[in-house]
Amino acid sequence: MSFIEGIKQKAKADKKTIVLPETSDIRTLQAAHKILEEGFADIILLGDEEQIKAVDSTLNLQKAQFINPNNTSLLEEFVELFVELRGHKGMDAQKARELLTKDWLYFGVALVKAKKADGMVAGALHATSDVLRPSLQIIGTAKDSKIVSSCFVMIVPDCAYGLDGTFVFADCALCQDPTPEELANIAVASARTFRALTKNEPFVGMLSHSTYGSANHPHIDKVREATKIAQNLAPDLAIDGELQLDAAIVPSIGASKAKGSKVAGKANVLVFPDLDSGNIGYKLVQRLAKAEAYGPISQGMAAPVNDLSRGCSSDDIVGVVALTALQAQA
Repeated sequence: MSFIEGIKQKAKADKKTIVLPETSDIRTLQAAHKILEEGFADIILLGDEEQIKAVDSTLNLQKAQFINPNNTSLLEEFVELFVELRGHKGMDAQKARELLTKDWLYFGVALVKAKKADGMVAGALHATSDVLRPSLQIIGTAKDSKIVSSCFVMIVPDCAYGLDGTFVFADCALCQDPTPEELANIAVASARTFRALTKNEPFVGMLSHSTYGSANHPHIDKVREATKIAQNLAPDLAIDGELQLDAAIVPSIGASKAKGSKVAGKANVLVFPDLDSGNIGYKLVQRLAKAEAYGPISQGMAAPVNDLSRGCSSDDIVGVVALTALQAQA
């Protein structure tokens, strides 16, 4: 069974409802068809039911729930909710109603905030900032989170490292140059994401170009400080650094370079020191090792909202919905 098929099976055990707002895109509707056919999540589609079904009559969307933001009794409830949440920022009923009916990403996250959906997946037609802005304004961050970050689940074929080739890489999409405190929070959130998605224990490697003081530089100091903060934040987690990549994942090198480490040689969560290294790292592994890359998966929000690449396929959307459903279970 592939990784994503395993995620689907876990999602079926406690089925969640995911809202898909980008119903003008055929990939979204194709994904909804597959998800409903496989039965691992319930789906809410935003828009006029007849218009959506007319896009492609071969798609079976009968089990989906349709909500038209322009014609639903929920609108006034969500207007009040939005004004309550954002009134201190100048939001009034007129502005709220306009946002909710013209930008369906806002309506989608309102459904999640009101617990009428468990998560949202969007981004096939929108930039990351467009997806995250309403999410942060309406859903907000989790109580125990100080930063919203992202990660990728990487599935590397024929790989003995990590969890049989499965890793979480962070942050590869959002946080440009995290402070030590932010990097520590990214590490803890990524460990929890790994545990939620794989049901296995995370081993977090805080990556650098140095291992245990083999070099000195302010960039290394940041990783060392972040490691200490993360260890204090989550003493129940195995987090160690600073570690070079080979020391983090290769057992023989980890034993040589970082003796006594609980993480070296078996890291399955790799935390990069900045967005440049994280983004380059995941794309190198994706392209050269032909790895599957699922993400970016958002971390640190009060409820799961995940972004898609605008070049995504319908199968990519199916995979991200499965991951979102499992996040919602956690």
